[in-house]
Amino acid sequence: MARPLPRPRSIDQLKKSILNPSTTSNYICQFAAPSLGVESSIAVDFKESAVSTLGAEFNSSENRDLLAVSCSEATLPGSTLATYDIDNAYHGVSEKMAYRRIYDDRSDFTFIVDRDYYIIRFFEHWISYIVGETSNSLPNGQNYSYKVKYPKNYRSDNLYITKFEKDYLNNNTRLTYKFIGAYPLSIVSMPVSYDQSQLLKCTVSFTYLRYIVNPVRDGGDDTLIGDGFDPNQGLA
Repeated sequence: MARPLPRPRSIDQLKKSILNPSTTSNYICQFAAPSLGVESSIAVDFKESAVSTLGAEFNSSENRDLLAVSCSEATLPGSTLATYDIDNAYHGVSEKMAYRRIYDDRSDFTFIVDRDYYIIRFFEHWISYIVGETSNSLPNGQNYSYKVKYPKNYRSDNLYITKFEKDYLNNNTRLTYKFIGAYPLSIVSMPVSYDQSQLLKCTVSFTYLRYIVNPVRDGGDDTLIGDGFDPNQGLA
């Protein structure tokens, strides 16, 4: 490759490059609880007489869509390379050799809470299931105890962030991030006060094992790199 040299560029060339940036406000998140346990075992509220389950409520297309459109902030994941320092393999030269890819330990999602508090209830009960809280061992009971579930029962491979642009109908280019082994690690406290009313927001931090990126271009398929998975599968 030849060394770069200064050269004039036309307005059309600039429009196709630096004058056509990506914006932060065009994205969609999709969530699905793990197929084992959570969708069928967590009661909607902390009552022993509760009959309905979070899974039955969550599986409705209306509530799946609520989770997606209520996500007002999200964090695209990142990663770094772990390196090993090698000194003086060449005289006076220090080198860094990569030996492992390290993924960020968490990704944050902020939701606008609905009037039925579904957003809060969903993640509270996902965490409740993880630590094994059941109707026979309620947090307000004198004999409260818990037994944490196995990771395979509470991790989900169905957490996605799709980044696109406002002209997506004319430009099919987009990025889909698929999180592997994700589950809610923490729910940030939500202050309330008698000051001027504002939107109540709930921030949930997810931890995960790794992520897969799927760049989709015009006429391209939706195969995730290294995975062969359709990012829309199971989300309809």
